[in-house]
Amino acid sequence: MTFEDMIGQEPLVKTLTNAFKTGRVAHAFMLTGVRGIGKTTTARLLARALNYQSNTVDSPSVKLAPPGIHCDAINRSSHLDVMEMDAASRTGVGDIREILDSVRYGPVEARYKIYIIDEVHMLSQQTFNALLKTLEEPPDHAKFIFATTEIRKIPITVLSRCQRVDLRRVGADELAKHLANISKQENANIAPDGLKLIARAAEGSVRDGLSLLDQAIVQDVDQDGAGDTQVSAEDIRAMLGLADRTRVLDLFALAIGGDATGTLNEVRSQYTDGADPGVIVRDLLDICHEVSRAKALGDACEFDMAPDQVSRLHDLAGGLSMGQITRAWQILLSAFGDVRAAPDPLAAAEMALLRLAVAADLPPPELAAQILAGLKDVPDTPKALSGGGGSSVGTSSVQAQSTPQASAQTSAAPSLQAPAPKVKTVDTPKLELNSLQELVAAIPKNRSGLRFDIEKYIRPIKFELGTLIFSLAPNAPKDLEYQLRAWLTETTARPWRVEVDTKPQGEPSLLERRRAAQAEQKQAEENHPAAKAARKLFPGVEIEFRDREAISNVIEADFAPNKETS
Repeated sequence: MTFEDMIGQEPLVKTLTNAFKTGRVAHAFMLTGVRGIGKTTTARLLARALNYQSNTVDSPSVKLAPPGIHCDAINRSSHLDVMEMDAASRTGVGDIREILDSVRYGPVEARYKIYIIDEVHMLSQQTFNALLKTLEEPPDHAKFIFATTEIRKIPITVLSRCQRVDLRRVGADELAKHLANISKQENANIAPDGLKLIARAAEGSVRDGLSLLDQAIVQDVDQDGAGDTQVSAEDIRAMLGLADRTRVLDLFALAIGGDATGTLNEVRSQYTDGADPGVIVRDLLDICHEVSRAKALGDACEFDMAPDQVSRLHDLAGGLSMGQITRAWQILLSAFGDVRAAPDPLAAAEMALLRLAVAADLPPPELAAQILAGLKDVPDTPKALSGGGGSSVGTSSVQAQSTPQASAQTSAAPSLQAPAPKVKTVDTPKLELNSLQELVAAIPKNRSGLRFDIEKYIRPIKFELGTLIFSLAPNAPKDLEYQLRAWLTETTARPWRVEVDTKPQGEPSLLERRRAAQAEQKQAEENHPAAKAARKLFPGVEIEFRDREAISNVIEADFAPNKETS
């Protein structure tokens, strides 16, 4: 009802107060913010402030107590000089004509004639153009107040002629205090932790928070219509479809520890108890974020949760590297979208948590990068969390050498306090390449374009350590020679003589050899006695050869033309 009742919008009140004091009041305001933040309510408050008039005050004022002579009618949307229009349902030029026709006439009884247009971004481009002339040369007695959630859809020509007011998202703590104050006025007994859950679920929207609070107040009413008992945090969780924070921590610890069986049992249990799969994944994202803060900030990090839960967060952070935490975040973030789009949200959540459990057996990303770079004497990394049921994954083709100390540490790794791995770095040996095939195999995946060009266009003439002379197949990239020389010099840490010779033809490229070998193999298969016999017995049959060398003799024996059985 007053600007003092607004929460989290102090900059707006300060701006209006200074504008009214100096007499520099804009002729048009653009209110923007997320849904439910109070844009329409603020528009009515602003209309009251512009037209405020009482027995002692006859000028615009942000002090709306006591209510002025126009306040009640403006609040009821029945004032003759304050017109409200919903642009979501009236988007055409004809709908705005009423405003354009009436704006030339002065107010009937108030100080200003005020036009409030909600969801203004829904207006058509032609309607904006029609409105633009009035905004360029507005009469002194008219004020416009626009409200929108999509500020980017407003033409810049309109936006530049308005004073923009951004209503910021209300923080969870501030919203929880506001809800507590309302609960007190409504004589509702709701646990403080329950109000915090409502504030978190509202995601900064005051309207959503009030709607959820209204549902929570109903939980307090017993069969006699009285509200004597307290609505607990557990009641609010059940109402919102949330899982208990402690159980979410348990689920995160199971998944990040590689316990696939325990993870699936726990998520299924939470789902049975009423938790929504999408909310579970979102809560896991919150836990992952808090763990990352605990890892980065240590004991200096502050958390809005119980001490025992804070202790668990630090334990989880101590057993994980930052690379493992960020990897878990990426898995969960991808899962959040999958769960919302999947026909079976629970199945999508379970599959995501299985990916998280499998990732627990992988080395930390920063250690894996060093292993793949060819480092030696890298100790085995203990799993971030012990506790059985872990899923195993395939081992890499590049193996790390483990020390006896590392092996002992792995077997006796504490449950949640395994130290982050310390990597012993050594000089990487120079890469020696003795053939074009070895060169192609050494090119990393992120240079797949270079690998493809070498296989397709390079016809080798001479290849030895430090020297590569070749001819080019037609349509080869012009800079292939320079790309190859730069990569070889950088990778092998030695200068290379890389030249293109146009006179000799050179041997076939690797791609040409592969295609020739495939053609030869296909021809051999077409003429194979087993294939001929099969076509004779089964006209039109499709034949596929598998494990040719191992079963070739058996096939020839079983399907020989002179054999009676088929």
